[in-house]
Amino acid sequence: MSLLLGTTITISSNHWMMAWTGLEINTLAIIPLISKSHHPRAIEAATKYFLTQAAASALLLFSSMTNAWFTGQWDITQLTHPTSCLLLTTAVSIKLGLTPFHFWFPEVLQGSSMTTGLLLATLMKFPPTALLVLTSPSLNPTLLTTMAIASAALGGWMGLNQTQVRKILAFSSISHLGWMTIILLYNPKLTLLTFYLYCLMTSAIFLALNTTKITNLATMMTAWTKIPPLAATLMLALLSLAGLPPLTGFLPKWLIIQELTKQEMTPVATTIALLSLLGLFFYLRLAYCATITLPPNSSNHMKQWQTNKSVRIPITTLISLSIMLLPLSPMIFATT
Repeated sequence: MSLLLGTTITISSNHWMMAWTGLEINTLAIIPLISKSHHPRAIEAATKYFLTQAAASALLLFSSMTNAWFTGQWDITQLTHPTSCLLLTTAVSIKLGLTPFHFWFPEVLQGSSMTTGLLLATLMKFPPTALLVLTSPSLNPTLLTTMAIASAALGGWMGLNQTQVRKILAFSSISHLGWMTIILLYNPKLTLLTFYLYCLMTSAIFLALNTTKITNLATMMTAWTKIPPLAATLMLALLSLAGLPPLTGFLPKWLIIQELTKQEMTPVATTIALLSLLGLFFYLRLAYCATITLPPNSSNHMKQWQTNKSVRIPITTLISLSIMLLPLSPMIFATT
């Protein structure tokens, strides 16, 4: 309830103090969920999360106070002072985990459970993204483009060497944040569309991994023996997150490259498109481990053809949407 309340307060506020209050409620609500298991790794993750988010909140408050001091405006859309804009970009980048402020995110995600990891990768990123969209006309385009390309590059490169699935998904999130940030100044609605579709695909993957109890590549290799249909659709959802046509994940990448080309930023579009190939490699490796590899020993348990009833409908719905939304793109354009 507190998470939903904090998110709602931030995205619906016009005043900086209300936005800051919503972010603080969010931070305080997620910490018990991270440290719930009482494992040392979970306590460490909660501590790291608290320290980084507290620093980001302090910077955000400092940014809004500096702007109010110089301009007399507390309105979120009236952020005009250059120092305030720079401080806000830093604060929101720390909140989101954009490069070069990304270090906390993989560690915190690895220390959390799958369900909490899902919240951290999707719902917790919504308020900072909303603040970025609201303040986008005031932000520095060169700085945002540099950070976006760095995030896409680092998310791809760092994900190559990982064996833990949650860390791979964390670097995937950093890479997708790069795509969202690069188009922010030119088409903010496209940033939100990319974010919504990313949340959709990530939720499907996290729920599928939670159902099959997959935590690393080794357990992923044996997972197909438990629920073969879910493993097969998980492969498609992973390829959708990679952005392969004709799956849903291709839609935001296609629109972003098209918009960047319209803005005469072809070199930037080419660079970020090539960097997405790094991500494609580890998604393909996950898909390969999920469906194509055979474990070295035969499994002695019975095949579990049915999943838990409470998650069956959400997983089916989310994976279907993750795979089949591309033909509906004209309707999506009309609504956005």
